[in-house]
Amino acid sequence: MDVTLLGTGAPQGLPRPGCPCAACATAVGDEARAATALLVDGALMIDLTPGPAFAAARAGQSLTGVRQVLLSHPHDGPVMEVPAGLPQPGRVADGRELALLDGHRVRAVAVDIPGTGYEISGATGERLLYLPPGAAPAGPANGNGRTAGGGGTGGAGPYDLVLLDVAARPDALAKLRASGAVDAATDVVAVHIDHDVPPGPELHRRLAAAGARAVPDGSTLVVGEFHAVPDLPRRTLVLGGARSGKSVEAERRLAAFPDVMYVATGGTRDGDQDWAQRVSLHRERRPGSWRTVETCDLVPLLEAARPGADAGRTDAEAARPTADAGASGTEPGRTGTEAEGPGAGPAGETSPLLIDCLALWLTHVMDEVGAWDDATWEAGGRRALRERTDALVAAVRQTHRTVVAVSNEVGSGVVPATPAGRRFRDELGRLNAAFGAECEQLLLVVAGQALVLRG
Repeated sequence: MDVTLLGTGAPQGLPRPGCPCAACATAVGDEARAATALLVDGALMIDLTPGPAFAAARAGQSLTGVRQVLLSHPHDGPVMEVPAGLPQPGRVADGRELALLDGHRVRAVAVDIPGTGYEISGATGERLLYLPPGAAPAGPANGNGRTAGGGGTGGAGPYDLVLLDVAARPDALAKLRASGAVDAATDVVAVHIDHDVPPGPELHRRLAAAGARAVPDGSTLVVGEFHAVPDLPRRTLVLGGARSGKSVEAERRLAAFPDVMYVATGGTRDGDQDWAQRVSLHRERRPGSWRTVETCDLVPLLEAARPGADAGRTDAEAARPTADAGASGTEPGRTGTEAEGPGAGPAGETSPLLIDCLALWLTHVMDEVGAWDDATWEAGGRRALRERTDALVAAVRQTHRTVVAVSNEVGSGVVPATPAGRRFRDELGRLNAAFGAECEQLLLVVAGQALVLRG
């Protein structure tokens, strides 16, 4: 089954007509995109793009063999002219199936916004899923390849090809992965691309981090054909200064994956309204499906997925949540279910970790070992801190979990005025270097832009 993408852009196209933004100004060549439309084996057309006959001709295709045109979403722009010779567009009701004479079967998939997704099966069993702009499958994923509710994604195993709005709805991809509808062999292609993400290298970098790719208008994809996507790094360290966008970048890297465990190392600060507001902003930005653990006891979390990690521990120790008493608990507004530790079960033991952040973890550990006092520091605090940081770095080296960690880059500013301040700056620099040495990918975020240092 061949799929030709007559367009890969948002309904208004990219660049948007009359839009002066930087993304639209730089959307030229292969990064200029007409509204998304699909031509399946020259016989089935999904959605209409302006000038479809011309778009097909540019792709080396013809519309003379089209026997069915289906629409996936309401069209709120100018009236779309249907070229002569094409059948009038229609829509399939959610959950219903349409059998075409050439052997294709089209099943309508319910989505969470006005519109319809389509599952298309070829005569030889290939399967693709197409979702309209800004849409995710309706209903919660139940883990068996089907979402709850009528018209959910089919239960015949993973799709060969999925086309969806990855940039705007990474949570849709996470839901498909959670349900088993997308696996490592599924070719995930981003469509409905709009001006919210800078075109060119930044778009492709973000998509690769989600395990997806983008192709130019006019590309023909062979459903079931393998396409290599850059391997997702197991360990990533995201560095940046205050308000640089480092946490947003870290969250973005896991937004398309299910069952993420967010590890907040900051704790609570009674009476500090500014801190409470920061925590609230972080919480509101994260997907609702993520679970939150508030702890500085990171080593057991990193070791949880390692084979034999519980060897030598008693049953009571293995079942006990690993958050230490001084820093454990949920964030304000989080339930106990959302804050389960590694002892919660298999999902908790293998889910990706987002650790935010190492600077606050270091602050907590320096508090515990008395590193702020010069006499305590020299009498054993230095050695105790080294042991704690070495244990963390060793756990990162051995972990089998996907880990994205955030840390502050503090070594480029004014030299702190106090010995304690200089000590913290130096120790955080050492921790970042040691932690980063164990990561496949390092990013430095400056003014919201991620610069790849490694990977």
